[in-house]
Amino acid sequence: MTTTSQPAPAQPAASTAQVTVNGRSASLADATPHTTVLDWLRDHGLTGSKEGCAEGECGACSIMVARPGTGENPTEWISVNACLIPVAALDGQEVVTAEGLGTVDELHPVQQEMADRGGSQCGYCTPGFICSMAAEYYRPGRCPKRDLIEGRDGDSGGSGQVAADHDPNHPEGENDHEHGPNGFDLHSLSGNLCRCTGYRPIRDAAYALGAPEEGDPFVARQRQPAPAPVATRLAADNAEFIRPADLAECVQILAERPEAMLLAGSTDVGVELTIRGSRPPLLVAVDRLAELRTLEETDEEFRIGAALTLSEVERGLAGRVPLLSELFPQFASRLIRNGGTFGGNLGTASPIGDSPPVLLALEAELVLAGPEGDRTVALADYFTGYRQTVKVQGELIREIRIPKPLSTTIAFHKIAKRRFDDISSVAVGFALDVIDGTVTKARIGLGGVAATPIRALATEAELEGQPWTEETATAAAAILRTEGTPLSDHRASNTYRSAMLEQSLLKLHAQTSEGEV
Repeated sequence: MTTTSQPAPAQPAASTAQVTVNGRSASLADATPHTTVLDWLRDHGLTGSKEGCAEGECGACSIMVARPGTGENPTEWISVNACLIPVAALDGQEVVTAEGLGTVDELHPVQQEMADRGGSQCGYCTPGFICSMAAEYYRPGRCPKRDLIEGRDGDSGGSGQVAADHDPNHPEGENDHEHGPNGFDLHSLSGNLCRCTGYRPIRDAAYALGAPEEGDPFVARQRQPAPAPVATRLAADNAEFIRPADLAECVQILAERPEAMLLAGSTDVGVELTIRGSRPPLLVAVDRLAELRTLEETDEEFRIGAALTLSEVERGLAGRVPLLSELFPQFASRLIRNGGTFGGNLGTASPIGDSPPVLLALEAELVLAGPEGDRTVALADYFTGYRQTVKVQGELIREIRIPKPLSTTIAFHKIAKRRFDDISSVAVGFALDVIDGTVTKARIGLGGVAATPIRALATEAELEGQPWTEETATAAAAILRTEGTPLSDHRASNTYRSAMLEQSLLKLHAQTSEGEV
């Protein structure tokens, strides 16, 4: 099975970069390579988007962008953090802010429900919530066409109806406090913070939304092709932004310009720009390179393009890699996953990245593209030191490969101060094969306990060949406690981190042993 999320080939560079905002084209001639979308919007009078945290955690800056979709909807509206993305990265693209959704005389259905149900108090975060809610409102398949019932309060979302069943991506028949009867997934609002309302009226507004009306212009736009990527060169303030036309040009630039900093979703680089005041002399955008945006399943492996967003990978895999399905909901927020990529998360080589422990447990390999062509490196051999890797100048991550068959006893345990949208103190990925009660294979990836993400090799050796019993788990957990070289910092002490490693394996056994609690 093969699916792709490739835009059309990049167009030749335009003489003047521009972006379409709320249906109108605007020049980026006054922007620099480091100007964020948020700053640019506010400089041009669109002040609905606010700066709260300036690092992608509060969502007050949320906007909608048009991105490639699938099937009957070749364009999809997604929400992203405007505070993190350089506006040059949106050259040739389409943006919608809260101001572009409705008017004073005719509110958008999302705006109307927020007003009717008291979803706004001080109003600071409201435009961000509205953009994230609107992206979910237009999500294809959110509101099933069958079994529609009359809305609870008459006219709802312009249709007067809400769906009687749930999101088709949600387990059949399951009803919980995070999914509405209209298919609305509250996780689409993760990353949007509001200190005034207590969230209940916001949830009520979300659950009251019906299906978009047939004449909705945003629905009509979804049925047209997505904006093609544009090869971009923007220079100002002794810095340059380049979007290469293809992978070959990208590799050439990286080989010739050692000062280049790669930019994908900008969820990490954006923080460097806004919080730390970093001003890289050269930003090279790879997020729309077609060669990095494929998703393929073969008989031997899964192949994931390094520039696919985490949300795109999540939808494309549709649960076929269960361990990744456990990772996605705990990886930052939906706003971040709509921009962040596996390539970026692995490229930073952070010891506390969320994906490395899972991918290590899955025995992932990386395909590195460089001046000498492609080469494949096991992820376990990729990290060489703190934020250091085997990549040489001119190389970048092209693809992540996950071999089959997949282990069936799996778990991802993330220990953090918050359940969602937080940096982990410790992260553990488990992938075990338990056949006839015996552990025949064990792979355990760890994050937050060493200068790099690591495999728990001693614990794996202790488990393999042993019965999957409480005694085995207890003995192996004692060894897992000693893996790595955890440090003490403001997130956790080294003693706590070691204790969490031990407890994570005991928890896995308790969760996966039949008849045990």
